[in-house]
Amino acid sequence: MHPNAAFDWTSRDEMLEFVSNQSFAHIFTSSEQGLFVVHAPVLVTADASIRFHVSRRNRVAAQLADRHVLISVAGREAYHSANWYASANQVPTWHYEAVEVEGAARTLSDEELVELLDQLSDRFEREHSPEQPWTRAKMEPGRFEAMTKAIVGFDVVPSEIRGTRKFNQHKAGADLQAGMDGQLRAGRQDIVSAMRDLSA
Repeated sequence: MHPNAAFDWTSRDEMLEFVSNQSFAHIFTSSEQGLFVVHAPVLVTADASIRFHVSRRNRVAAQLADRHVLISVAGREAYHSANWYASANQVPTWHYEAVEVEGAARTLSDEELVELLDQLSDRFEREHSPEQPWTRAKMEPGRFEAMTKAIVGFDVVPSEIRGTRKFNQHKAGADLQAGMDGQLRAGRQDIVSAMRDLSA
């Protein structure tokens, strides 16, 4: 996370909501075998734990159970030209938002894994295919059960959550406005919205 306290994100609830909304993470761990990372969709549960699944054939699968993991989730990001400031002697920078979650990964039971898969598909089908949402009931009998044997699920109860939102909220006046104007010209209304929200 960025060391400047001006960019600290401190609300645990907001950070978990961000993880839930972004829904895709880099998940890191290490063992005597080396460093490992997997990229996976994540689900934040009602109890504020984070669940995900990976292929059993993925090299990280055997390295996750009961190990400390770092879950990294990124959101909006964009380059910012030094030309976009009103003041002189500025340097280019990069805007971004990210959350890191640490905790131990517990292997899900078969029943919990099915619950995770149902929850993931329900959430994203309602968002992306609401007219005819997919459910596993559309599969041939036994096919879903056979396919779940190829994956393993994990649950992480956060021991630490850290966040950064870096959108020039430490700037003010003409520099802030000029920066927003530059991002707008670059077609980044999403960055302008973040800059406006965090500087308010």
